[in-house]
Amino acid sequence: MASIYQINKGVSKPIVFKGLVGAYIAYLAVGLVLLLIAFAVLYISGVSLFVVLPLVLVLGTLLFVVTFRLSQRFREHGLMKFLARKALPKTIRFRSRRLFTSLKYPDHVRS
Repeated sequence: MASIYQINKGVSKPIVFKGLVGAYIAYLAVGLVLLLIAFAVLYISGVSLFVVLPLVLVLGTLLFVVTFRLSQRFREHGLMKFLARKALPKTIRFRSRRLFTSLKYPDHVRS
């Protein structure tokens, strides 16, 4: 008997939504939720709507522009690699040889 199996061809492809790739979708979603909370807090605290609305619109536009630029520049994992590379030290300095002279070598290396 011949069985028909469904083949999932796009299993390892990154998630793409309107040009955003991977984690940038989550960054945009979290930013929008934070903007909504900021709008609610400012409006409830009594700040004028003529101040709150333009502020939220400008910050929302800035959020979209920055998120899409980061997505285009770094793609799926590039931002994490970029930040990891910046965290590496440029040089490693040793002030004494004691670290290397006190190492215990296995017998097959000493020969």
